[in-house]
Amino acid sequence: MMLALEMYRSPAKYLAAKAVRGRIPGMLTGPAAPLRLVTINEPKAERDGWARIRPILSGICGSDLGMVTGSTKLYFSAVVSLPFVPGHEIVGELLDDCEDLPRGTRVVMDSVLTCAARGVEPCDGCSSGNTNRCDRITVGHVAPGLQTGFCQDTGGGWGNLLVAHRSQLYAVPDGMSDERAVLVEPLAGAVHAALRANVQPGQSVLVSGAGAVGLFATLALRELTQAGRITVVAKHAKQRELARAFGASDVVAPDEVFRGVRRSTGAFRLKPEFGAPEFLLGGVDVAVDAVGSKDSIDTVLRVTKAGGRVVLSGMPAGGADLSPVWFRELEVTGTYASARQEPNGLPAFETALELAGRAPLDGIVGARYPLYRWREALDHAHSAGRLGTVKVAFDVRAS
Repeated sequence: MMLALEMYRSPAKYLAAKAVRGRIPGMLTGPAAPLRLVTINEPKAERDGWARIRPILSGICGSDLGMVTGSTKLYFSAVVSLPFVPGHEIVGELLDDCEDLPRGTRVVMDSVLTCAARGVEPCDGCSSGNTNRCDRITVGHVAPGLQTGFCQDTGGGWGNLLVAHRSQLYAVPDGMSDERAVLVEPLAGAVHAALRANVQPGQSVLVSGAGAVGLFATLALRELTQAGRITVVAKHAKQRELARAFGASDVVAPDEVFRGVRRSTGAFRLKPEFGAPEFLLGGVDVAVDAVGSKDSIDTVLRVTKAGGRVVLSGMPAGGADLSPVWFRELEVTGTYASARQEPNGLPAFETALELAGRAPLDGIVGARYPLYRWREALDHAHSAGRLGTVKVAFDVRAS
């Protein structure tokens, strides 16, 4: 038996969370949360290539918060299996030998449950190295689940034990701290986003959002591309400081975006009638939305030059006005998780491990909580930007 936080099916709580979201503090991690601390059976590693992992630290991701607060679209309900233990950003210790990885190895995990993990013939995505595009995430000998942390059979990082397939695992270098290692999974997502953005030498880039997704995207863009000016939209003082440390050329507040982009690119600023949102003729070459909100997506669409590229790195909430996509002939690109073969020919996790070893990441994990303080942890993560925190994690060893 093990202690874990379990996400369970509750239509009433889902609807309640959607109804009160953002209006009643504490409600979303209290009565409206379809999450509970329970003692449950440990998941089993019964097939070849699978092993048990004891999580050390497990991060709280924006997608986790969306799940708890009811903001995640029902689109994703077909690719999860309830009840499940959340947590896909982990550093943990192998409890079993796993092919070439001996017991006791510290590992990080690519959470996507691909064809290899499911024991089925590779789909087109997996065959080409685009493992994040796997078409078999609901079949095979593992319950439906797009990732570990959304699958009934595997457990997740918000519990005392999970199971993973060798294809998901990467050994952590001996000199790397747990606090850096737990950031490798979101860093891998940022590596994928930066490379998918296909920034050409000298091109201008806007990153909307300076939470973990936006900050890591900024770091990856600066380290892995030849981007010219990178402008980051940041609300809070600590976010502005870190954006500059991670490579931003300029940092602007949300209400300064149009003014800042117009000034740096020479674009024309237009204001439609009857209070409709303004937009630019001209603008940045590439824009990365790292928030997923309607306002953020509307903004990046309206400040990107004709023929430019908009990268959706945050999980989209919907409702954005797509008029600029049509009128300005914008290329809109999604970036989900990370791939085993990125455009640079390497797995995103290998690049992310290298970045985690040398980037200025000290203090990025700003708070750690035991599982039994999960309500405090989620409240903190929900207000992380305002509180000057980038990443909140569960210290599973203390649970």
